[in-house]
Amino acid sequence: MKRPPLIPELPAPPRRKRGLSEEERALWESVARQTKPLGKRHRAAKPQAVAPDAQAPVAAKPEASPKSHPSANIARAPKPTVPPPPPPLAPLGRRERSHLSRGRKEIEARLDLHGMTQTRAHRALSGFLQRAHIDGLTFVLIITGKGRTVGAESERGVLRRQVPLWLNLPEFRSLVVGFEEAHIGHGGEGALYVRIRRSRI
Repeated sequence: MKRPPLIPELPAPPRRKRGLSEEERALWESVARQTKPLGKRHRAAKPQAVAPDAQAPVAAKPEASPKSHPSANIARAPKPTVPPPPPPLAPLGRRERSHLSRGRKEIEARLDLHGMTQTRAHRALSGFLQRAHIDGLTFVLIITGKGRTVGAESERGVLRRQVPLWLNLPEFRSLVVGFEEAHIGHGGEGALYVRIRRSRI
């Protein structure tokens, strides 16, 4: 027995939209007047996907500085130039002493310290030798006085011992080449022939 062919179902006819009545329209307008529009909300920006390697900052490793000698970094101050010490005194030769005693060599200046105190005598000797050095003199005579053999505490006789010691000091060695006891005609034990050092130009 044959089945009758199936009749396809027809779609339902579209529903017509119903229009608003006058009452509904008036109600809607009154409600619309009383409502206020809401403010626009800013959407939170989505966090950007960060690569896992860039999430935590990696501390940069300090570059290994080349090893340098500590002395290379420190600026060395130039060493102050210290003038060399004056040479030691040299005694006058026999010939020079003989020429001075006989008057063949001229004694160009004299200084008499006889009767002075040590302080005054030292000051006078320093000034005298400096002037002789500047003036280019060669031989001078320093009179100290013989002093007494009795009374060692007296100022007399002290200069006879002190002046040779002073002449050996660096301050005087730069002015004096040497000295020798004078001839009896120039004071003997109480005087000294002194040779002045020439000034270097």
